[in-house]
Amino acid sequence: MENKRTCLYDKHVSLGALISPFGGFDMPIQYSDIISEHNAVRNACGVFDVSHMGEVTVTGPDAERYVNHIFTNDVTGMPAGKILYGMMLYEDGGTVDDLLVYKMGENNFFIVINAANIDKDWAWMTQHADGFDIDLRHVSDAYGQLAVQGPDSQQVMEEVLGLPCVELTFYTVKTIGETIVSRTGYTGEDGFEIYDTEENIRAMWDKLIASGRCTPCGLGCRDTLRFEAGLPLYGDELTAEISPVMAGLSMFCKLTKDNFIGKEALVKQKADGVAQKIVGIELADKAIPRHGYSVLKDGEKIGEVTTGYHTITTDRSVCMALIDSRYAALDTEVDIQIRKKVFAGKVVKKKFYEKRYHK
Repeated sequence: MENKRTCLYDKHVSLGALISPFGGFDMPIQYSDIISEHNAVRNACGVFDVSHMGEVTVTGPDAERYVNHIFTNDVTGMPAGKILYGMMLYEDGGTVDDLLVYKMGENNFFIVINAANIDKDWAWMTQHADGFDIDLRHVSDAYGQLAVQGPDSQQVMEEVLGLPCVELTFYTVKTIGETIVSRTGYTGEDGFEIYDTEENIRAMWDKLIASGRCTPCGLGCRDTLRFEAGLPLYGDELTAEISPVMAGLSMFCKLTKDNFIGKEALVKQKADGVAQKIVGIELADKAIPRHGYSVLKDGEKIGEVTTGYHTITTDRSVCMALIDSRYAALDTEVDIQIRKKVFAGKVVKKKFYEKRYHK
C-alpha cells in the first residue's frame, strides 16, 4: 500500500529533506542533520510538519460522558480552553493509544491521535460509541498541523505568523479565526501546535522558513528531543502489552472517576504490582543502546531497550527499557548487551533533560 503524503510534502522535497516512511506517511527525517535541528529547538526555534497526526471531534449532549468512558484522564467539569494528556486502553489495561483531549467548548472536544494508529483508534472510538448521544467525526483530512518549538517560539508565532499567544499557558488552547493554537509540543521546550486548513498551513510554513527565524526540523530530532525529556512514544514505551502503570504514567489515569475502559485492570495492577516496568538506564561507556537490545542482570536477560541514544544536549549514553520490576529501583546495577559486548549501567530517572515549559 502506498504511503500517504502531507500537504507539505513538496516543501520538504524542495528543501532537500531525507524522506522516509513513518506511520503510513512519507515524512521528512532530517533536512541538514539531526544534531543541528535538535540544537535549534533547544536554543532558538524549530518547526515540524506534524500534519500526519489524526484528529477526531466529539460533540453532543453526552460528549463529556463518552470521552470519560474511553479516556484515562478525567474531563469532568474541564473548562473550555484546557487540554489533558492520557490514554485509551484495552480492557486488560494495555494501551490502544496515548492522546491529547482539547476542550473547545460546552460538549465540544477535539482529540489528537497518533498517525500510525489513526485507523485503529477510529475503529475503537466508533465501536464504543453505542449508547451515547454524540456526534463523533473523523476530521483528520480537514487539518494540516505545524509544531513551532523552542525558547523563541512565542516571539516567532507573534511576529512572523501574527498569532497572538502570550496569554496561553502550558496545555491551553484557543481559536484565532479558523486557526486552532495550543501551547503544547513533544520536545521538552516551550512551544505551540497549530491546526488549520492545508492551504493555510502551507502559507504559514512558507512564512516561517522565509523568516530565517525558524529551522525546519524532521522526525529524527523530534525523537531525540522527546526522548531526552522522558516522553513516551507509542510503539516503544506504550503498546498493547505495556500499560500506563508499567510505563510510569499512572498520574494520567484517574482511578477515582467513574468507570472507564481498562480501569479495573489498572486498579488491579496498582494493588498487586506489575511484573515489568519502563525505567531509565545510563551506561558508564559511550556505547549507544538501541531499541531491542537486551538488558541483563548477572548474565540473565531481564528486559529490552525501548529507546536509546547518546543524548545531544546532555552528552549521556542512556536508554529507556522495559525490565523485570524486581530490578527497577534507582541505582540498580544492570548490563546492556550491544552486539557481542556487554556494557555496565545503572537504573536512573527517565527524564534525561529538565523540561522547560511555559507554566
